[in-house]
Amino acid sequence: MDQDPTPTGPKGPPQTNSYLKYSSFAFQLLGGIGLAGWAGYRIDKYLDFKFPLFTLSFVMLVFGGMLYQMYKKLNQE
Repeated sequence: MDQDPTPTGPKGPPQTNSYLKYSSFAFQLLGGIGLAGWAGYRIDKYLDFKFPLFTLSFVMLVFGGMLYQMYKKLNQE
């Protein structure tokens, strides 16, 4: 009973569930926006700005970066 440990199916890594594959983007987006919003709020509060300049700029920067990362990931496949 000598069996080959490699799978007999198509070569390459096993396919993962697409929900699991792309759900990490949602958690990264939420975490990144939350962290950027918190940091921007703290800086705005420290500098005593009336308009939330750093909060908005950090959140938009992180959101744009995450969209770019998603675009690259989706075009890679």
